[in-house]
Amino acid sequence: METILKKDTAKDIWDSMKQKHPKTDFEILQLKVGESMNEYFARIHTIANKMRIHGETMSDVTIIEKILQSMTPQFNYVFLYGGVK
Repeated sequence: METILKKDTAKDIWDSMKQKHPKTDFEILQLKVGESMNEYFARIHTIANKMRIHGETMSDVTIIEKILQSMTPQFNYVFLYGGVK
């Protein structure tokens, strides 16, 4: 809120809000119940692209880390045991 109050014009406020929204979406990102992995990865990719468009620097490693951290417990075997053989 403080950063918005420091803006001089409505356009500056709007631009600031547009930049923060994708970042917040990325930070709270979780796999939804019933969502396929393809849908989840597409959603992550879309949010990451929006962040990059607004000047956020984000490496592929950051995106992969987010994917791994936000997986539901049903996927623990992939990370703990190296996947299905």
